Amino acid sequence: MKKLALLIVAVLTLSFVGLNEDKVVFSAKIENRNSDSLTIRSRGFTKIIVADKNGNFKDEFSVTEGFYQLFDGEEYAQIYLKNGYALAMTMDAKEFDETIKFSGKGSNENNFLADMARDDENFDYNSLLQSSEEEFPKLLEKRKEAVLSKLNGKKLEESFVNTYKTQFEQSMVGLQMYFNESLKVRKLNGTKSPTFDFENHKGGKTKLDDFKGKYVYVDVWATWCGPCRAEIPHLKKLEEHYHDKKNVVFVSISVDKAKDHDKWKTFVDEKELGGVQLFADSDWNSEFVKGYQINGIPRFIIIGPDGNIVNADAPRPSSADIYETFDKLLK
Repeated sequence: MKKLALLIVAVLTLSFVGLNEDKVVFSAKIENRNSDSLTIRSRGFTKIIVADKNGNFKDEFSVTEGFYQLFDGEEYAQIYLKNGYALAMTMDAKEFDETIKFSGKGSNENNFLADMARDDENFDYNSLLQSSEEEFPKLLEKRKEAVLSKLNGKKLEESFVNTYKTQFEQSMVGLQMYFNESLKVRKLNGTKSPTFDFENHKGGKTKLDDFKGKYVYVDVWATWCGPCRAEIPHLKKLEEHYHDKKNVVFVSISVDKAKDHDKWKTFVDEKELGGVQLFADSDWNSEFVKGYQINGIPRFIIIGPDGNIVNADAPRPSSADIYETFDKLLK
């Protein structure tokens, strides 16, 4: 997965041959390609380029100068296009960001984006977002200075530099907003948890109080949520790993709509979901969900044996530090 998509990400490998001041001339050679087509798009613009019998991509088209998203069937990247560019891109799709390389007119700008995508991938946003309210502005300013300083000495077109700066500043505003929201959630830690009394897949209803004396790892999810489903195998492994621990329980709360109640029951059966499977009484409007200020899923929560919130936005089952988190709690 990519890091926060709040910042500008890089560019898939294209190759552009020829030169036409009214169009972008484009061709691409991609090893281990993920599909036989590439899609370049922005708001109000979509261009699909199909590979020829030799697997090469070639086309030319007119654009409005600016940033575009490129999709290869599995991964996304961002490129900068301008009429008159003749870009040559090469890459190995198995190492998407690592191998992107451009030549031709416009290559300086797009190679810069590729470099910045790699820089962005390696930056520790988790630590930044977990910093204190006092430290965050300082760290954010440091990140801004580090990124914008990389524009110096690169012989980049002025229009690109100005557009990049504008988009980067917007992404920093988005990051600040994200931090503000996460801070609100973080401030719930240590307070009394909102409670629930929801339908149990196995029958009857289950309350949070039923788990008093245990740590409760809550998964708020829905059957329609792709990222939620992606966590299921990891959640199963996590449950199995701590199966013999008597002081922890795994609870999954579906926020599916009432009309999808039967779909939820079938999904739980077919996927053989473990733990305690509950169905929220009013989906997103359930008091438990609103109490945790949940606006996106999946959300994972850890509640302590005393009913107080340990972590209102806990690591996902797929997180690298989830087992360390549990080991510290359950020691």
